[in-house]
Amino acid sequence: MKYKLLFLFLFLSFLSFAFSPDGGDKKLKKKLDDDNSKYTNVGSIGLTVTNFGMYGNGFTLWPQQPSCEYPLGSGIEHIFDGSLWIGGFVSNDSLGKGRVGPFVSTGSVDASSVSTRGGGFEFTNNPGSKIIERSSLLDSRYYDPNAVSHQDFVMDYVDTNLVLSNGEIIQDHNPLGIAVHQECYAWNYPFADFFVIMNYTIKNVTNKYIDSVYVGLWTDAVVRNTKITSPRTGSPFFAHGGEGYSDSMKIAYEFDADGDVGYTNSYVGIQFLGSTPSLNSYYVVDEDTLPSVNFVSWQYKNTSDPNFFSPVTDIDRYRKMQGYFGGTNRYGIKYGVNPADLKTPSNRSILITDGAFRKIAPGDSINVVYAIVCAKKYGNDPAAIDNEEQKTNLYSNAEWALRAYYGEDRNRNGILDPGEDMDGNGKITRYILPAPPRSPAVKVVPGNQTVSIYWDKKAESSVDPISGKKDFEGYRIYRTEAGFDLNLAQDIRSSLVMLAQFDSAGNSIGFNTGFSKVELKSPVTFPGDTTQYYYRFDVNNLLNGWQYLFSVTAFDKGDPDNNLESLESNPIVSLNRILPGTLPNNNDKAEVGVYPNPYYGNAIWDGSTERQKKIYFYNLPSECEITIYTLSGDIVKRIEHHQNSNGAGIKWFQTYASDGKQIMTGGEDAWDLLSNNDQAIATGLYLFTVKDMNTGDIKRGKFLIIK
Repeated sequence: MKYKLLFLFLFLSFLSFAFSPDGGDKKLKKKLDDDNSKYTNVGSIGLTVTNFGMYGNGFTLWPQQPSCEYPLGSGIEHIFDGSLWIGGFVSNDSLGKGRVGPFVSTGSVDASSVSTRGGGFEFTNNPGSKIIERSSLLDSRYYDPNAVSHQDFVMDYVDTNLVLSNGEIIQDHNPLGIAVHQECYAWNYPFADFFVIMNYTIKNVTNKYIDSVYVGLWTDAVVRNTKITSPRTGSPFFAHGGEGYSDSMKIAYEFDADGDVGYTNSYVGIQFLGSTPSLNSYYVVDEDTLPSVNFVSWQYKNTSDPNFFSPVTDIDRYRKMQGYFGGTNRYGIKYGVNPADLKTPSNRSILITDGAFRKIAPGDSINVVYAIVCAKKYGNDPAAIDNEEQKTNLYSNAEWALRAYYGEDRNRNGILDPGEDMDGNGKITRYILPAPPRSPAVKVVPGNQTVSIYWDKKAESSVDPISGKKDFEGYRIYRTEAGFDLNLAQDIRSSLVMLAQFDSAGNSIGFNTGFSKVELKSPVTFPGDTTQYYYRFDVNNLLNGWQYLFSVTAFDKGDPDNNLESLESNPIVSLNRILPGTLPNNNDKAEVGVYPNPYYGNAIWDGSTERQKKIYFYNLPSECEITIYTLSGDIVKRIEHHQNSNGAGIKWFQTYASDGKQIMTGGEDAWDLLSNNDQAIATGLYLFTVKDMNTGDIKRGKFLIIK
């Protein structure tokens, strides 16, 4: 059974609790200022980050907050937890006098050594410090002109403390004497919303020298669909991962080998992007040729396997950081580690490192950058095969992460060549990506079997950061089909179907439709929304009670001079989750009703469990009370309906619309066929009344349930 020691940081509480799937429990007091409340949410990855060297939340915050969910909202998680590891030796001077070590400072470790290492939580932060969020998006409340990406997280921590703020000793901790400034970057571009860049600047804050330094990310990855299998099931949840490593892309990865196959068709990769100073690809230590970037993996709680043993001491961990699977064996088939063994389902950790940096003198710093990369598997081959074709999207996404890291250094030679200095500052500027037009602000208003889609025109003033030109071309309107959401491996982007395109007339790009068919005579606004909407597009013949997603994107003309094709904004950014239906009806003559009626068990729109069923009441007044009775007059359920109820509290929506942003018309409400006592109702004929809370009028009806 798998123990995981992580912290729940509660406001005004010093206690943190260990998550133990088998019911085991440990407690450890941790600093109140630890912050794990932030996670990326501008793109397709929901990755929790912290200001104490960890990422992921060990599912202690699940399902309210993702650990590493991709696509965001799908329930498919990819990381239990992971953290920064830094290893090296400490000397009194540059000649190595008094050299001791190796020491490895860890943000967290795998649970095999919880009893002796206290979870490996060896980074602490200053009182009052929190994660700072900033954004380059002009309409974000976190807008900051210094932001690098659409969502930056900035944090600082150190390994220099031996005790926590309450005086508790950090077990077995030998500080290197470093301070870490970490920045995380995430974008909403559709070609760059599948990775999060982790940028670490590591400074020697002592008067000693640190040498032979390795910097790596240790990750306990677990790729499972939490809508199919809850992480609360314990050990069976974790023991299904397959791993691998691509030396050419410098990416270690995990996939679901045999767990929720069919519902977790994705990879998570931990990719090395680069460092300053950069290191040679290979170097020699003690007559052994070592690569600068290394990957190892080990079995959870393994104490006997010579290659896959779980490291406990700093010496063990440092050897792993050097790329040794075993204590003395380099990785590879030559030394008894067959890469095919890593594809077999198991519960393992993965570690990717960069080193060795020769020395960090007092006051000096190094910079090491990684990326967390997610991707959908390519093709339809069985998951356990893990062939190169299946990794097509992973490699493509990893290439975009590299492109972001290298920025102006287009040929990646580490030199600012002629024509590369786009901002004219005389040095390589990293984290530059081509940009599509800004995403339009979109509002979708549902009606009876129809919706009206409105959007603004801010995209039309967008300036491409590479060409420096306004290059807006047009809009595309997308929607999903009815029933797309019944797949528990939801991939919203691939489910979107283009309804229409409108683009500039008089050029050789697009359809040359112009905008007259959708442009309003004057912009409109809505109550509580000051956005001016200039365009409208109506969609008819929709099915009431079915969930649809609508989006409007903007696309540009492309940039032939810089060899860039037309770029389009991310449809996920402007998604509206809509359920058409009858509008609020306060006419005392209007008939209220139920659909489907009769209801047959396991209706096509139902989920897979008893609690994922629903029927709809329609033609409701804007404010009313619905009461359901048995034929004998016993009250089964009372529902308070408000115009903005939107199916709140219904398990179906919590499962198939997990962001909670569904919008109904206000004249309909859903019921999950559960009584006031939270019991599933039986087959039978039921009566109901609808009381208008404004007028007191009562209407009656009946419906039949057949299970």
